[in-house]
Amino acid sequence: MKKYLLILSLLLSGSKVFSQETTIQTQQTSTNYQKAEFPGGDKAFQKEFMNMVHAYIDIALYAIQGKVTFIFNIDTKGKINRIDVLPKFKDNEMFIDDMKYAVKKVKGKWSPAIQNGVPVDSKFVMKVNFSHDVYDVD
Repeated sequence: MKKYLLILSLLLSGSKVFSQETTIQTQQTSTNYQKAEFPGGDKAFQKEFMNMVHAYIDIALYAIQGKVTFIFNIDTKGKINRIDVLPKFKDNEMFIDDMKYAVKKVKGKWSPAIQNGVPVDSKFVMKVNFSHDVYDVD
């Protein structure tokens, strides 16, 4: 009987410790954060970017079929300073260079993300479904 009481008391004390940890983590992660914004919103950026891709880049050269994820890094000045593309594929670096060219043609500047009143780097993720010279932004 003592063995069962000992196990029960350990279980009860363990759940109290866990709930206290959860409270502490919640307190530490609650900060004042405002995400980066493009004039007109995320959809406006997606439309403008894909228009520039269509106007300046020959997508057929890469024979891309299926869903591609673009990850844009927006720096503290509101400029896109890095683009990553997933999944990786043949001629990936050349494709990324072309996407950098297209993003430079986009009119409008991002307002950087703000955390606790200070501009911070952030990421914007965009998924595009390519199929036979047609694209669909998710």
